[in-house]
Amino acid sequence: MRLTASITSEDDGYVSQCLEVDVASQGATIEEATANLKEALVLYFEDPSLLGAEGHAYTE
Repeated sequence: MRLTASITSEDDGYVSQCLEVDVASQGATIEEATANLKEALVLYFEDPSLLGAEGHAYTE
């Protein structure tokens, strides 16, 4: 599966966001933000019980 990431510079680091699903992360460097986003995406897709009817994460 191929996903697209958007990485933006913030005052104290970088924010990474997946454009296809509602998952984001951050890091002090571009590399760290990218690695953290990859880890967040693995967790997002690993536990389908966290997905709501529209495919968005939710908590009860």
